[in-house]
Formats: sequence, structure tokens, C-alpha cells
Amino acid sequence: MSAPYLVRLVCLCFAAFFLVHLALTSALAAISGRAVRWAERMPPAAGARWLFGLRMAPAVLAGFVVAGLCAPSYLWFEPDAAGERIGLWCVAAAIAGISVCAGGLLRGVRAVARSARFCDAIAENDAPVLLLAGVWRPRLVVSRAVKTTLRPDQFRVAVRHEWAHGKALDNLKRLLILLSPSGVSLAGLERGWARMAEWAADDRAVAGSRRRSLALAEALVRMARVGMPVAGIGVPFLGDARDVAVRVERLLDGRTAAAITPARMWPGVALAGILGMLALQPATLASVHELLEALAH
Repeated sequence: MSAPYLVRLVCLCFAAFFLVHLALTSALAAISGRAVRWAERMPPAAGARWLFGLRMAPAVLAGFVVAGLCAPSYLWFEPDAAGERIGLWCVAAAIAGISVCAGGLLRGVRAVARSARFCDAIAENDAPVLLLAGVWRPRLVVSRAVKTTLRPDQFRVAVRHEWAHGKALDNLKRLLILLSPSGVSLAGLERGWARMAEWAADDRAVAGSRRRSLALAEALVRMARVGMPVAGIGVPFLGDARDVAVRVERLLDGRTAAAITPARMWPGVALAGILGMLALQPATLASVHELLEALAH
């Protein structure tokens, strides 16, 4: 089929995004178990950052390939002809790329809407709810049932745990994961990140205090008995109920980290610089254009 100049550009960009993203997510899914086990040997905050970076890597790198390589090479080397043939396989890949991107956007919008409805409904019932809800302006949502279930010391450290999620921007990270294009399932990696994020929030909440560790462990046990509903963006104090026993064991055994390791930005900046330099090379863009020609036909 024949398509105008800009239509071919859009089609090739989405097709390239889909193919690169599919290759990266497939490779990541194959090593996700090892990645999670490696993260569990790190301090929880560092492990959570590692797993989040891996989870977002396919979308980020596929986006770089499209914006930094495919589009510039097409605009530079492709003549502005009235119309040129484009293969059905390329069109199919482009439709798949649009679908996975739209699916991520839809999941994110649904989660935000669900979170807003959840917070509005808290005022109408007395379900046991303690969570940090929202992304841009997170707010602590606490029901009366939680205040009557927990002792004051337990309630204070539970609130510290929720605000620790706020400092780590965990709700924003959760939204970015939801917005990420769907494809090969990375559920194991996502569960690993969520588990490490809860451990890191526990560590930040207790801050090396044995007294707060015991109070947080008791709060987890008490809230596990009554259960907690789940919002869209924002995880209840219990997190994944399957991980509560491990969290309690960490707190009782004193395995929490006394300090949170700061994030190191230079590796990401260095990688971005290297990729940017490669993208600016005419030989690189020429090679990419040849690949696009093969994809288009």
C-alpha cells in the first residue's frame, strides 16, 4: 500500500517502537527472576531503584530509538516523495505499537480515576484504610477504624511508613509502570519492585530504632487481621498481604537498614550522553535509515 511522507514516518516510528520494545521486554522477562534475587541482596532502597530502572528501561530505550534515531534518520535521508509503498507487516507492527501505547495510557487513566473514587468513598464508610493516595499532591488517607485499631505509637510509625513512600515518589513510580506500554508480562519484576519499596519504606520509618521496629511489626500484624482495601494509585499500609510475614520477620530480627542509600545519578547521565553522541553520528543515522527501508518494505 502507498502512504504519504508523514504517514510513513508515523507508521515506521510506531513499528520500530513495538519491535524494539518487544525484544527488550522479552529479554527482560527471561532474566527477571535473577534480577529480583540480585535486588534482594542490596539495601532495599537501592534494590527498589534497580528494579524500577529495569522495569522502565524497555519503554525508555525504545522511545530513544524512535526519537533519537528513527525519526531523525528518516527526516534526513528520506526524500519527500508524494507517496511510497509501505508493507503490510510494517503496518501491522505499527498498529501493534499504537495498541500497546494506548493500553498503557488507558491503564494509567483508570488507576487515577479509581484512586479518586476510592478516596471520596472513604468518607462514606469506616473501612480500615491507611494509605498515601495521589501522585502530584499525595495525601494521607486515614479512617477512624485504623485509629481505633492501632495504639498511638503504632499509628505514628505507620504514618512514618506512608510518608516514606511519598519521599521515594513511589506513587509516581507506580503510575509510570502502569503507563508503560504493555506487551510481554513483567509482573514478577513489578512485584519485586513493590516488595523492595515496602521494605525501604519500613527502613525509613523505623530509622534504626528498635522501639519503632517493634511498633511497626505490631501495627502490621494488627492491620493484617482486619484487612485493607486497595486503591488505584496508592498502596495500603499492608502492601502485598503475601509479604506481611516477611516484613514482620525483618522488623523483629533487626534486619532493617539504619540509613537510606542516596540515588546516584551519574550512571544514567553518562549513558544518556553516550547514546546522544551515537545518535548524532551521520553514519549511525544512515545505517538506521537502511533498517527503516527494510522494515517499510
